[in-house]
Amino acid sequence: MEQYLAFVAIVVNDYDEAKKYYCDTLGFQLIEDTPQDNGGKRWVVVAPYGNPQTRILLAKASSPEQSTRVGNQTGGRVAFFLHTDDFRRDFERFRAAGVKFEELPREEVYGTVAIFQDLYGNRWDLLQFKQ
Repeated sequence: MEQYLAFVAIVVNDYDEAKKYYCDTLGFQLIEDTPQDNGGKRWVVVAPYGNPQTRILLAKASSPEQSTRVGNQTGGRVAFFLHTDDFRRDFERFRAAGVKFEELPREEVYGTVAIFQDLYGNRWDLLQFKQ
């Protein structure tokens, strides 16, 4: 038996601004952007560069309740963990692109990490595991 987590949904305000942020700012790959038949919805999927098996569905909020979740899907906790094979390269690239980091990089027993926020305020770890 083989299983894996195929998608994680991130609730966003706007498809195009989210797609631009994840692809242009973070350097993710656009996997799919397909219109749906139901009132302007789209199936917008991005993935970290180099690993398209792990995908993020950019899901536009479609109700007032869903809108309250944009940027705070986990009650303020770090929600997403972006692993890199070169922390310094990606940290500097993200900073140059305007990504908001909450802290300077720090060394932990498991590796190098720094928390950043996406365009909506969701908290992410950029991390490189020790080998």
